[in-house]
Amino acid sequence: MTTAELSGGGPRTGRRTASKVPEVTALFWVIKVLTTGVGETTSDFFAHTVDPVIVVAVAGLVLAGSLTAQFLSRAYRPWLYWTTVVLVSVFGTMAADAAHVGFGVPYAVSTAVFAIVLAAVFLRWHRLERTLSIHDITTPRREVFYWLAVGTTFALGTALGDLTATTLHLGYLGSGVVFALVIAVPPLARRLAGLGSVATFWAAYVVTRPLGASFADWLGVGPDRGGVGLGTGPVSVTLLLVIAALVAFLGVTQASGRRAR
Repeated sequence: MTTAELSGGGPRTGRRTASKVPEVTALFWVIKVLTTGVGETTSDFFAHTVDPVIVVAVAGLVLAGSLTAQFLSRAYRPWLYWTTVVLVSVFGTMAADAAHVGFGVPYAVSTAVFAIVLAAVFLRWHRLERTLSIHDITTPRREVFYWLAVGTTFALGTALGDLTATTLHLGYLGSGVVFALVIAVPPLARRLAGLGSVATFWAAYVVTRPLGASFADWLGVGPDRGGVGLGTGPVSVTLLLVIAALVAFLGVTQASGRRAR
C-alpha cells in the first residue's frame, strides 16, 4: 500500500495544512509493530510498580500534551508523531486492561465494544469527509478523527490479544504466531479479491496491535505465564531504543529529502 494508493477524495473543509502522517512504507509497519510492544510491556511494568490510578492519570496528561503539540504542528514531524503513537499505545493498553481488571469486563465483551466504537468512528469520519484515507489528514477535523481511530485500534487490539492469549488459552507466543498469519490476510485480500487499499490498511493497522503486544508479552513475562522472562522493564527499554534509532533515521532521511528538493 503506497501513499498514492491510500490517498482519497473528500470535501475540502477547514484550515488545510501539509499531511500530518508519515508515508506508508515497510519502515512504517516495523515501527508501528514496535510501538504496540512498548505499549503492552510499559503498561504492565507500571501496573506492577506504581499505583494504577496515578500512572493512568500521568499517562493521560502526557498524552494530552503530546496530542496538543501534534495538533499545533503544521506538518508531519517524525519525533512528535511517533512519540504520540507510543503514548497512545501505552494509554490505550491501560484503558483496555482497566476495563477487564478494574471492572471485570470479559475480554470478549471489551473486544466487541471497542470494535463497535471503531466502526462508529469510521462511519462518522466517512460520512463527513467522504474518505478514510490517512494521507489526506490535512484539516483539524480529519486529524481529530484520525487520532480517535488510532486510539481505538490500540484498545481494540489489546482486548483482542488478551482474548486469544488468555480466554482462548493460546498463550502469548501462540497468539503472536496467529496474528503474524492474520496480518498477511489484508494484503492478500487486496491482491486476490480487489479489496480497497484504505480498508486493507486499517485492517492491518488493527492487527499490528495484538501482533506486537503478544510477542512483547512473551519476551517480558515469566515462564509461569508462558514467557521467556526477560522482564517487562528491560523489554520496554530495548524496544524504545530501537524505535528511537529508527525514528532518528527517518528524521535524517526526511531532512535529506528536503535539501535535495
